Amino acid sequence: MRTFAYRTAEDVSQAVITHAGDDRGAYVAGGTTLLDLVKLDVMRPSQLVDINRLPLSEVETLDDGRQRIGATVTNTDLAHHPEVKARYPLLSQALLSGASTQLRNMATTAGNVMQRTRCPYYRDASAACNRREPGSGCDAMHGINRMHAVLGVSDACIATHPSDMCVAMAAIGATLTLEGPDGVREMAFNDFHRLPGEQPEKEHELRPGELITHITLDTPVEGAGAYYLKLRDRASYEFALASAGAIVAVEDGVIREARLALGGVATKPWRSHEAEQALQDQPASIEAFERAAEAALQDAVPHEHNAFKIPLARQAIVRALREACKDAENANPQR
Repeated sequence: MRTFAYRTAEDVSQAVITHAGDDRGAYVAGGTTLLDLVKLDVMRPSQLVDINRLPLSEVETLDDGRQRIGATVTNTDLAHHPEVKARYPLLSQALLSGASTQLRNMATTAGNVMQRTRCPYYRDASAACNRREPGSGCDAMHGINRMHAVLGVSDACIATHPSDMCVAMAAIGATLTLEGPDGVREMAFNDFHRLPGEQPEKEHELRPGELITHITLDTPVEGAGAYYLKLRDRASYEFALASAGAIVAVEDGVIREARLALGGVATKPWRSHEAEQALQDQPASIEAFERAAEAALQDAVPHEHNAFKIPLARQAIVRALREACKDAENANPQR
């Protein structure tokens, strides 16, 4: 049996001070990923700092129109929040497509951002995994890699990022507020998760002891439609084989602005700027959507069992863009 200390913090400063200096410490709120990994002996924290009492459970609209989300807001509360449903429907759709009701009731916003890969080799302490044990190798490379990534991969790791929420946030754009021993700082959401490169064990840009306190969503794209499509082996409680989150603004049949992010196919939440550029000022047509899909997957690297993800992701992109354009037309019939 592995022992660890358990401490409860009453405010952010206390949480940071309690965690400071402990390289093997971890923050815990819902625990839907962390506790699983502790049970599997993949994570071995020396202490857990409980942050559930911190005042970080509110969703508020800022004066500049952005939405500020506290770290401990649950996925259920965020998905059903009236302002989120009205102004950020992509986020609500993505959240409701993930996990189960029971898990969404426990999982938190910051915990979802910090969610670890569901790669079975990472979660098997007896398997070789560079992400879990640097330099040990990657059994997924020549193993059963059907669920693994085709974008953002390296020779050291091909594990996918599992979050649906993060795909929506990558498309929307957001800012993370981080607080740690050196004070408070902010970081663009799309800069937070790292590509594996030769150091897949470094999954994000969080500094030792830092805590995500808030996530602030960018101002919504005016007049845009949104759609999240998740393709998977079964209809619920399953991780994506490929997913696409699209936000599209259309004027007189021409795409004024498009944002596109992918899940299930990449090593991090994947914003496709190539696809967005291909869509800019193009007619809202299937042909334009197909060209964008080709651009999004042009650098894909398949392995033995997951090459099917490339055409599948293209299909997801085309369908998500089509439905987002329909949503935009329904919301703005005069256009």
